[in-house]
Parts: sequence; C-alpha cells; structure tokens
Amino acid sequence: MSEIKEKIKERYGKIALTGNSDCCCMPGECAPGDSPIDAVKLIGYDKEELESIPQESILGVGCGAPIKFAELQEGETVLDLGSGAGIDVFLSANKVSKSGRVIGIDMTDEMLDKARKNASDGNYTNVEFRKGDIEKNIPVDSSTVDVIISNCVINLTVDKTSAFKEVYRILKKGGRMVISDLVTDMELGHDQVNPEQWCSCIDGALTQEHYIECIKKAGFDNVSILNQQAYMEGEKVNGRKITSLVIRATK
Repeated sequence: MSEIKEKIKERYGKIALTGNSDCCCMPGECAPGDSPIDAVKLIGYDKEELESIPQESILGVGCGAPIKFAELQEGETVLDLGSGAGIDVFLSANKVSKSGRVIGIDMTDEMLDKARKNASDGNYTNVEFRKGDIEKNIPVDSSTVDVIISNCVINLTVDKTSAFKEVYRILKKGGRMVISDLVTDMELGHDQVNPEQWCSCIDGALTQEHYIECIKKAGFDNVSILNQQAYMEGEKVNGRKITSLVIRATK
C-alpha cells in the first residue's frame, strides 16, 4: 500500500510539472491529446467560469464536477481534498467571495508549488494550500469547515473509511460534503492490484454499495447520489464496469 502512495505522488507530480494529464480519470469521450479545458468541459465544468481562473490550474484530471452541485454561498469556508493545481479552489473562491475562505489539501509537493504560484499570479487572497494525507490527519481544525469537495481523489486512498472520518471531523455540524468519484461493479483483492491502475482511479474503486457504506460508517447522514455517468461510455476497464458518481452527504 505504501508503494501505491509513492506511485500516486510520482504520477501527479509529473502531471504538475508537464501539464500533461492524458485525461487521467476522465469518463466519456476524453482521449489522450485533448486539451485540459476540453476534458473538464466534458464532465460538466462551465466554460465561462473556467475562463475566470488561472488557466495553469486546469489540468484535465477528475471524473466529475462536484462544484456544480455544491451550492456554495458567499462567506462559506470550503475545503478541497486533493486540490491539485487549484482548479476547484479558485472556482470556489470566486463563489464564496472575499468574505469566504478556501483551503486546498494535497500530498504532492509539485502540485502544491504549482497551486501556490497560480494563487499568487491570480491575486487570490482568500485561498491557501496545505500539504496533508487525507487518510491520516488533514491539517485543518475540527468543526471549522462548511463544505468539503473532492474530485476523484478519495478513490486514490487505501482506507476510504478513514478518509471519510477525517472529512466528518473537519465539517461543522450541518456542513455538507459534495464529491465526485468512481465506483465499480466488481472490486479487486489486494493481490490483484496494479499500482499504475490505482493511480488512474481504477484499481482502488469500490462498489457503489461499499463506497456509500464507508461514508455512513464515518457518521454521515442524508447520503444521496446527485449525478452518475458511465466511464469510457460504459465499456469495461480490465473486465470491470466503472461509473462516475457525484455524492452529497451531511454532518
């Protein structure tokens, strides 16, 4: 499992440095060679909103558009898990405005460097980026965040229940989690896992039932599926059917 985390850091560090994601984790019609903006538009991001943020923050990774469903309000505090180069952090910052605050968490140094540069270049004063492992101890105080978003990142964790418990800890009472992720019709055993495929959000995928069970075990209520989309137009990946979901839950 430690090898998987090192592979993830290596993979996403390379994406940060090169800007070439090869549409990692993308469902639908995305193909290698598509631009990052084309890739994220396919999964629901708004073209005009994308034009309002630093273009270097758009890397074309992800499997949905949780921010589209998060209903962010002015003045809210938002946390983005696996914030990458900052696309959802900057979009969130525009929505919560100067009276709000957005924190991005990532474990890849290259991504954090890129995100912080993007924030500086874009003159964003209501965002910050912190290094952290979302399964262990997210560097955010308990009960301080209104909304937690994440785009195809919980899938990369080894212990998803632990990650959701950390999310639950950080949220204020009444707070909400809105995330995109991939689920499968058949899980793999540890002896079947390929670290490279795990990095592409495939081998670490749980069934929908197991994924939702992990959310509920962490303490969440009102778990609902807001959107779902077939991955790779419904074709099987390594013998398994993959689906992209947007899930909402509350504390």
